Amino acid sequence: MALTAAAALAGCASGTTEATPDATGTTAPGTTAPATTAPAAPPSSTPSGRTPQGTPQGTLLVADFGSDTVTFVDPGTSGSGKTGRPIASVKVGTAPYGLVVGEDGRAWVATAEGVAVVDTQRRTRLGTVPYETETGPVTTGEYRGGGMGIALAPDGRHVYVGVNVPDGNGTVEVIDTATRQVTGVADVGRRPFDVDVSPDGREVYATNHDSFDVTAVDADTLRTRRMEVAPYGTEGGLGSWLKPHYAVVRPEDGRLLLPFEGERLAVLDPRTGEVAAERMTADTHQHGAALAPDGTLLVVGTGPIGADDEGPSLTVRAPDGKERTVELDGPHENVAVSADGRTAYVTGGFTRDGYWNGITVVDLNDEKNKPIRLEAGNRPLGIAIL
Repeated sequence: MALTAAAALAGCASGTTEATPDATGTTAPGTTAPATTAPAAPPSSTPSGRTPQGTPQGTLLVADFGSDTVTFVDPGTSGSGKTGRPIASVKVGTAPYGLVVGEDGRAWVATAEGVAVVDTQRRTRLGTVPYETETGPVTTGEYRGGGMGIALAPDGRHVYVGVNVPDGNGTVEVIDTATRQVTGVADVGRRPFDVDVSPDGREVYATNHDSFDVTAVDADTLRTRRMEVAPYGTEGGLGSWLKPHYAVVRPEDGRLLLPFEGERLAVLDPRTGEVAAERMTADTHQHGAALAPDGTLLVVGTGPIGADDEGPSLTVRAPDGKERTVELDGPHENVAVSADGRTAYVTGGFTRDGYWNGITVVDLNDEKNKPIRLEAGNRPLGIAIL
Protein backbone atom coordinates (compact mmCIF):
# COMPACT_ATOMS: atom_id res chain seq x y z
CA MET A 1 0.00 0.00 0.00
CA ALA A 2 2.83 2.41 0.89
CA LEU A 3 4.54 1.76 -2.44
CA THR A 4 1.29 2.37 -4.31
CA ALA A 5 0.75 5.65 -2.47
CA ALA A 6 4.31 6.73 -3.16
CA ALA A 7 3.94 5.96 -6.86
CA ALA A 8 0.71 7.92 -7.09
CA LEU A 9 2.13 10.93 -5.32
CA ALA A 10 5.34 10.79 -7.34
CA GLY A 11 3.21 11.24 -10.46
CA CYS A 12 1.91 14.50 -8.93
CA ALA A 13 5.29 16.08 -8.41
CA SER A 14 4.77 18.58 -11.23
CA GLY A 15 1.62 19.98 -9.62
CA THR A 16 1.24 23.20 -7.66
CA THR A 17 0.87 23.28 -3.89
CA GLU A 18 -0.27 26.48 -2.26
CA ALA A 19 2.03 28.07 0.29
CA THR A 20 1.26 30.59 3.02
CA PRO A 21 1.35 34.21 1.84
CA ASP A 22 3.57 36.51 3.89
CA ALA A 23 2.95 40.19 4.55
CA THR A 24 4.27 41.13 1.12
CA GLY A 25 2.02 38.72 -0.73
CA THR A 26 4.80 36.27 -1.60
CA THR A 27 4.85 32.72 -0.32
CA ALA A 28 7.01 30.80 2.08
CA PRO A 29 8.05 27.45 0.56
CA GLY A 30 6.91 24.28 2.30
CA THR A 31 4.17 25.88 4.40
CA THR A 32 0.43 25.46 4.25
CA ALA A 33 -2.14 28.23 4.38
CA PRO A 34 -3.98 28.51 7.73
CA ALA A 35 -7.69 27.76 7.96
CA THR A 36 -8.95 31.32 7.81
CA THR A 37 -11.67 32.95 5.77
CA ALA A 38 -10.30 33.87 2.38
CA PRO A 39 -11.05 37.26 0.83
CA ALA A 40 -12.67 37.33 -2.57
CA ALA A 41 -10.17 36.72 -5.35
CA PRO A 42 -9.23 39.70 -7.52
CA PRO A 43 -10.63 39.65 -11.07
CA SER A 44 -7.25 38.65 -12.51
CA SER A 45 -7.32 35.38 -10.58
CA THR A 46 -10.94 34.44 -11.18
CA PRO A 47 -11.22 31.05 -12.92
CA SER A 48 -12.84 31.19 -16.33
CA GLY A 49 -13.60 27.57 -17.12
CA ARG A 50 -13.93 24.01 -15.87
CA THR A 51 -10.86 22.42 -17.47
CA PRO A 52 -7.31 23.23 -16.23
CA GLN A 53 -5.07 24.62 -18.94
CA GLY A 54 -2.84 22.05 -20.59
CA THR A 55 -4.97 19.06 -19.62
CA PRO A 56 -7.51 17.08 -21.63
CA GLN A 57 -11.22 17.72 -21.42
CA GLY A 58 -12.66 15.45 -18.79
CA THR A 59 -9.83 15.72 -16.27
CA LEU A 60 -10.76 14.11 -12.95
CA LEU A 61 -10.37 15.75 -9.56
CA VAL A 62 -10.30 13.57 -6.43
CA ALA A 63 -10.25 14.39 -2.72
CA ASP A 64 -7.36 12.59 -1.03
CA PHE A 65 -8.74 11.52 2.35
CA GLY A 66 -5.38 9.89 3.12
CA SER A 67 -3.46 13.16 2.75
CA ASP A 68 -4.12 16.89 2.74
CA THR A 69 -4.49 17.22 -1.02
CA VAL A 70 -6.70 17.01 -4.05
CA THR A 71 -5.26 15.30 -7.13
CA PHE A 72 -5.84 16.13 -10.80
CA VAL A 73 -5.96 12.99 -12.92
CA ASP A 74 -5.67 12.58 -16.68
CA PRO A 75 -8.17 9.74 -17.39
CA GLY A 76 -6.21 8.61 -20.42
CA THR A 77 -7.14 7.85 -24.01
CA SER A 78 -10.72 9.01 -24.64
CA GLY A 79 -11.26 8.93 -20.88
CA SER A 80 -10.86 5.13 -20.85
CA GLY A 81 -8.21 4.92 -18.15
CA LYS A 82 -5.62 3.61 -20.62
CA THR A 83 -2.39 5.65 -20.29
CA GLY A 84 -4.10 7.68 -17.54
CA ARG A 85 -2.05 9.19 -14.75
CA PRO A 86 -2.10 11.74 -11.93
CA ILE A 87 -0.78 15.08 -13.18
CA ALA A 88 -0.90 17.54 -10.28
CA SER A 89 -1.85 17.91 -6.64
CA VAL A 90 -2.85 20.84 -4.45
CA LYS A 91 -2.75 21.16 -0.66
CA VAL A 92 -6.25 21.83 0.69
CA GLY A 93 -6.40 20.84 4.37
CA THR A 94 -6.73 17.85 6.66
CA ALA A 95 -8.56 14.72 5.44
CA PRO A 96 -10.58 16.09 2.50
CA TYR A 97 -13.83 14.18 1.98
CA GLY A 98 -16.37 15.51 -0.55
CA LEU A 99 -15.87 18.05 -3.32
CA VAL A 100 -17.90 19.86 -5.94
CA VAL A 101 -16.90 22.01 -8.93
CA GLY A 102 -18.79 25.05 -10.23
CA GLU A 103 -19.13 26.26 -13.79
CA ASP A 104 -16.63 29.03 -12.94
CA GLY A 105 -13.92 26.43 -12.41
CA ARG A 106 -13.70 26.73 -8.65
CA ALA A 107 -13.69 23.52 -6.63
CA TRP A 108 -15.10 23.48 -3.10
CA VAL A 109 -13.52 20.80 -0.93
CA ALA A 110 -14.87 19.70 2.47
CA THR A 111 -11.91 19.14 4.82
CA ALA A 112 -11.65 18.66 8.57
CA GLU A 113 -10.70 22.33 8.98
CA GLY A 114 -13.03 24.11 6.58
CA VAL A 115 -14.08 24.28 2.95
CA ALA A 116 -11.05 24.83 0.73
CA VAL A 117 -11.52 26.80 -2.51
CA VAL A 118 -9.38 25.66 -5.44
CA ASP A 119 -8.79 27.33 -8.80
CA THR A 120 -8.82 24.29 -11.07
CA GLN A 121 -7.20 26.16 -13.97
CA ARG A 122 -4.17 27.41 -12.08
CA ARG A 123 -4.22 24.47 -9.67
CA THR A 124 -3.87 26.63 -6.61
CA ARG A 125 -5.84 27.01 -3.41
CA LEU A 126 -7.50 30.39 -3.17
CA GLY A 127 -8.26 30.05 0.55
CA THR A 128 -10.29 28.18 3.15
CA VAL A 129 -13.67 29.02 4.67
CA PRO A 130 -13.63 27.84 8.32
CA TYR A 131 -16.69 26.23 9.84
CA GLU A 132 -18.86 28.06 12.33
CA THR A 133 -19.84 24.71 13.86
CA GLU A 134 -17.59 23.59 16.71
CA THR A 135 -16.20 20.18 15.76
CA GLY A 136 -13.40 19.74 18.28
CA PRO A 137 -9.72 19.07 17.51
CA VAL A 138 -8.77 18.60 13.87
CA THR A 139 -8.17 14.89 13.34
CA THR A 140 -8.17 12.27 10.58
CA GLY A 141 -9.92 8.93 10.22
CA GLU A 142 -13.44 7.73 9.46
CA TYR A 143 -15.11 9.55 12.36
CA ARG A 144 -13.20 12.83 12.19
CA GLY A 145 -15.11 16.06 12.65
CA GLY A 146 -15.60 18.56 9.83
CA GLY A 147 -17.04 18.57 6.35
CA MET A 148 -18.39 15.47 4.64
CA GLY A 149 -21.05 15.82 1.93
CA ILE A 150 -21.05 19.00 -0.15
CA ALA A 151 -23.21 20.43 -2.95
CA LEU A 152 -23.70 23.56 -5.03
CA ALA A 153 -26.95 25.41 -5.56
CA PRO A 154 -28.20 25.20 -9.16
CA ASP A 155 -27.43 28.90 -9.68
CA GLY A 156 -23.94 28.52 -8.21
CA ARG A 157 -24.46 31.22 -5.59
CA HIS A 158 -24.23 28.99 -2.53
CA VAL A 159 -22.34 25.93 -1.36
CA TYR A 160 -23.93 23.63 1.20
CA VAL A 161 -21.63 21.47 3.33
CA GLY A 162 -22.57 18.80 5.85
CA VAL A 163 -20.45 19.18 8.98
CA ASN A 164 -19.89 16.18 11.23
CA VAL A 165 -19.74 16.77 14.99
CA PRO A 166 -18.20 13.73 16.71
CA ASP A 167 -20.62 12.18 19.23
CA GLY A 168 -23.41 14.59 18.31
CA ASN A 169 -25.73 15.89 15.62
CA GLY A 170 -24.22 17.65 12.62
CA THR A 171 -25.07 20.79 10.71
CA VAL A 172 -25.39 22.07 7.16
CA GLU A 173 -23.47 25.30 6.68
CA VAL A 174 -24.32 27.71 3.85
CA ILE A 175 -21.46 29.49 2.09
CA ASP A 176 -21.90 32.48 -0.20
CA THR A 177 -19.68 31.67 -3.18
CA ALA A 178 -19.07 35.34 -4.03
CA THR A 179 -17.87 36.43 -0.58
CA ARG A 180 -16.67 33.04 0.70
CA GLN A 181 -18.46 33.62 3.97
CA VAL A 182 -20.73 31.32 5.98
CA THR A 183 -24.17 32.92 5.87
CA GLY A 184 -26.23 30.35 7.75
CA VAL A 185 -26.18 27.14 9.76
CA ALA A 186 -28.96 24.52 10.02
CA ASP A 187 -29.05 21.62 12.48
CA VAL A 188 -29.29 18.18 10.88
CA GLY A 189 -28.75 14.55 11.95
CA ARG A 190 -25.64 12.57 12.79
CA ARG A 191 -22.74 12.25 10.33
CA PRO A 192 -24.09 13.94 7.17
CA PHE A 193 -22.41 11.64 4.64
CA ASP A 194 -24.00 13.31 1.65
CA VAL A 195 -25.63 16.63 0.72
CA ASP A 196 -27.90 17.17 -2.28
CA VAL A 197 -30.06 20.01 -3.60
CA SER A 198 -33.54 19.89 -5.14
CA PRO A 199 -33.72 20.65 -8.88
CA ASP A 200 -35.33 24.04 -8.19
CA GLY A 201 -32.79 24.93 -5.51
CA ARG A 202 -35.43 25.47 -2.82
CA GLU A 203 -34.39 22.61 -0.54
CA VAL A 204 -31.14 21.05 0.60
CA TYR A 205 -31.00 17.42 1.73
CA ALA A 206 -28.52 16.04 4.24
CA THR A 207 -28.27 12.25 4.33
CA ASN A 208 -27.44 11.49 7.95
CA HIS A 209 -25.77 8.12 8.33
CA ASP A 210 -25.91 7.59 12.09
CA SER A 211 -29.47 8.84 12.68
CA PHE A 212 -31.16 6.84 9.89
CA ASP A 213 -32.64 9.93 8.28
CA VAL A 214 -32.57 12.71 5.73
CA THR A 215 -32.93 16.32 6.84
CA ALA A 216 -34.66 18.69 4.41
CA VAL A 217 -33.42 22.26 4.83
CA ASP A 218 -35.36 25.20 3.37
CA ALA A 219 -32.73 27.13 1.40
CA ASP A 220 -34.31 30.49 2.26
CA THR A 221 -35.39 30.13 5.89
CA LEU A 222 -33.11 27.22 6.97
CA ARG A 223 -36.09 25.56 8.61
CA THR A 224 -35.67 21.80 8.77
CA ARG A 225 -37.75 18.63 8.49
CA ARG A 226 -36.56 15.20 9.56
CA MET A 227 -37.51 12.23 7.36
CA GLU A 228 -36.61 8.75 8.59
CA VAL A 229 -35.15 6.45 5.93
CA ALA A 230 -34.69 3.02 7.52
CA PRO A 231 -36.00 0.17 5.34
CA TYR A 232 -34.38 -2.32 7.74
CA GLY A 233 -35.47 -0.47 10.88
CA THR A 234 -33.19 1.26 13.37
CA GLU A 235 -32.29 -1.69 15.58
CA GLY A 236 -28.63 -1.63 16.54
CA GLY A 237 -28.39 2.16 16.58
CA LEU A 238 -24.87 3.43 16.04
CA GLY A 239 -23.60 -0.12 15.66
CA SER A 240 -25.90 -0.92 12.74
CA TRP A 241 -24.57 -1.31 9.19
CA LEU A 242 -28.05 -0.84 7.70
CA LYS A 243 -28.03 2.94 7.41
CA PRO A 244 -28.30 5.50 4.61
CA HIS A 245 -25.02 6.63 3.07
CA TYR A 246 -25.38 8.54 -0.19
CA ALA A 247 -28.34 9.77 -2.22
CA VAL A 248 -29.12 11.18 -5.65
CA VAL A 249 -32.04 13.42 -6.58
CA ARG A 250 -34.09 12.26 -9.56
CA PRO A 251 -34.54 15.35 -11.76
CA GLU A 252 -37.95 14.51 -13.18
CA ASP A 253 -39.80 14.27 -9.85
CA GLY A 254 -37.37 15.46 -7.16
CA ARG A 255 -37.42 12.15 -5.29
CA LEU A 256 -34.31 10.97 -3.50
CA LEU A 257 -32.86 7.55 -4.34
CA LEU A 258 -30.95 5.88 -1.50
CA PRO A 259 -29.46 2.41 -2.08
CA PHE A 260 -29.26 -0.12 0.78
CA GLU A 261 -27.15 -3.29 0.83
CA GLY A 262 -27.66 -4.16 -2.83
CA GLU A 263 -31.12 -5.33 -1.81
CA ARG A 264 -33.38 -2.29 -1.55
CA LEU A 265 -33.58 1.11 -3.17
CA ALA A 266 -35.33 3.55 -0.86
CA VAL A 267 -37.27 6.13 -2.89
CA LEU A 268 -38.00 9.14 -0.68
CA ASP A 269 -40.64 11.70 -1.61
CA PRO A 270 -39.41 14.85 0.19
CA ARG A 271 -42.83 16.51 -0.08
CA THR A 272 -44.49 13.90 2.08
CA GLY A 273 -41.62 12.07 3.77
CA GLU A 274 -42.97 8.77 2.48
CA VAL A 275 -40.48 6.06 1.52
CA ALA A 276 -41.10 3.31 -1.03
CA ALA A 277 -38.70 0.38 -1.44
CA GLU A 278 -37.70 -1.16 -4.77
CA ARG A 279 -35.72 -4.38 -5.18
CA MET A 280 -31.98 -4.32 -5.93
CA THR A 281 -29.82 -7.31 -6.82
CA ALA A 282 -26.12 -6.77 -6.01
CA ASP A 283 -26.36 -8.04 -2.41
CA THR A 284 -23.40 -5.98 -1.16
CA HIS A 285 -22.89 -3.09 1.27
CA GLN A 286 -23.48 0.08 -0.78
CA HIS A 287 -22.06 3.58 -0.56
CA GLY A 288 -21.63 6.15 -3.36
CA ALA A 289 -24.23 6.82 -6.06
CA ALA A 290 -24.55 8.91 -9.22
CA LEU A 291 -27.03 9.42 -12.05
CA ALA A 292 -26.04 9.24 -15.70
CA PRO A 293 -27.62 11.72 -18.13
CA ASP A 294 -30.11 9.08 -19.35
CA GLY A 295 -31.30 8.33 -15.80
CA THR A 296 -29.15 5.24 -15.24
CA LEU A 297 -28.31 4.88 -11.56
CA LEU A 298 -24.77 3.88 -10.62
CA VAL A 299 -24.15 2.54 -7.11
CA VAL A 300 -20.87 1.49 -5.50
CA GLY A 301 -20.89 -1.81 -3.62
CA THR A 302 -18.10 -1.87 -1.04
CA GLY A 303 -18.20 -5.57 -0.26
CA PRO A 304 -19.84 -8.03 2.15
CA ILE A 305 -20.95 -7.36 5.72
CA GLY A 306 -22.33 -10.89 6.17
CA ALA A 307 -21.14 -14.37 5.24
CA ASP A 308 -23.64 -14.70 2.38
CA ASP A 309 -23.05 -11.25 0.84
CA GLU A 310 -21.38 -10.63 -2.50
CA GLY A 311 -18.11 -8.76 -3.06
CA PRO A 312 -17.39 -5.21 -4.26
CA SER A 313 -19.21 -4.14 -7.39
CA LEU A 314 -20.72 -1.32 -9.39
CA THR A 315 -24.47 -1.62 -9.93
CA VAL A 316 -25.71 -0.24 -13.25
CA ARG A 317 -29.48 0.23 -12.88
CA ALA A 318 -31.53 1.33 -15.89
CA PRO A 319 -34.48 3.71 -15.41
CA ASP A 320 -36.86 0.75 -15.80
CA GLY A 321 -35.21 -1.00 -12.83
CA LYS A 322 -33.22 -3.60 -14.76
CA GLU A 323 -29.78 -4.10 -13.22
CA ARG A 324 -26.40 -5.54 -14.01
CA THR A 325 -23.34 -5.55 -11.78
CA VAL A 326 -19.69 -5.02 -12.62
CA GLU A 327 -17.25 -6.72 -10.28
CA LEU A 328 -14.65 -4.46 -8.70
CA ASP A 329 -11.28 -5.44 -7.27
CA GLY A 330 -11.49 -4.35 -3.63
CA PRO A 331 -13.65 -1.80 -1.79
CA HIS A 332 -14.46 1.56 -3.39
CA GLU A 333 -16.33 4.61 -2.10
CA ASN A 334 -17.81 6.99 -4.66
CA VAL A 335 -18.56 7.31 -8.36
CA ALA A 336 -18.82 9.93 -11.09
CA VAL A 337 -20.06 9.46 -14.64
CA SER A 338 -18.89 11.16 -17.83
CA ALA A 339 -21.13 13.71 -19.55
CA ASP A 340 -21.88 11.30 -22.39
CA GLY A 341 -22.84 8.54 -19.94
CA ARG A 342 -20.33 6.09 -21.40
CA THR A 343 -17.79 5.87 -18.56
CA ALA A 344 -17.92 5.56 -14.77
CA TYR A 345 -15.04 6.53 -12.47
CA VAL A 346 -15.09 4.80 -9.08
CA THR A 347 -12.81 5.98 -6.28
CA GLY A 348 -10.84 3.36 -4.37
CA GLY A 349 -10.50 5.31 -1.14
CA PHE A 350 -13.28 3.77 1.00
CA THR A 351 -14.04 5.23 4.45
CA ARG A 352 -12.89 2.03 6.19
CA ASP A 353 -9.80 -0.18 5.88
CA GLY A 354 -9.19 -2.04 2.63
CA TYR A 355 -8.93 1.02 0.39
CA TRP A 356 -6.46 1.50 -2.44
CA ASN A 357 -4.93 4.61 -3.99
CA GLY A 358 -6.67 4.87 -7.31
CA ILE A 359 -9.74 4.93 -9.53
CA THR A 360 -11.44 2.09 -11.36
CA VAL A 361 -12.62 3.09 -14.83
CA VAL A 362 -15.69 1.21 -16.09
CA ASP A 363 -16.89 1.20 -19.71
CA LEU A 364 -20.68 1.35 -19.35
CA ASN A 365 -21.41 0.71 -23.03
CA ASP A 366 -19.32 -2.40 -23.62
CA GLU A 367 -19.60 -5.14 -21.03
CA LYS A 368 -16.74 -7.04 -22.66
CA ASN A 369 -14.22 -4.37 -21.65
CA LYS A 370 -12.81 -5.14 -18.23
CA PRO A 371 -12.52 -2.30 -15.72
CA ILE A 372 -9.17 -0.52 -15.72
CA ARG A 373 -7.41 0.37 -12.49
CA LEU A 374 -5.78 3.80 -12.58
CA GLU A 375 -3.41 4.83 -9.79
CA ALA A 376 -4.46 8.25 -8.55
CA GLY A 377 -4.33 10.18 -5.31
CA ASN A 378 -4.08 8.99 -1.72
CA ARG A 379 -7.19 7.18 -0.47
CA PRO A 380 -9.45 9.14 -2.88
CA LEU A 381 -13.07 9.57 -1.76
CA GLY A 382 -14.87 12.46 -3.44
CA ILE A 383 -14.59 12.84 -7.22
CA ALA A 384 -15.62 15.37 -9.85
CA ILE A 385 -15.11 15.61 -13.61
CA LEU A 386 -13.82 18.95 -14.84
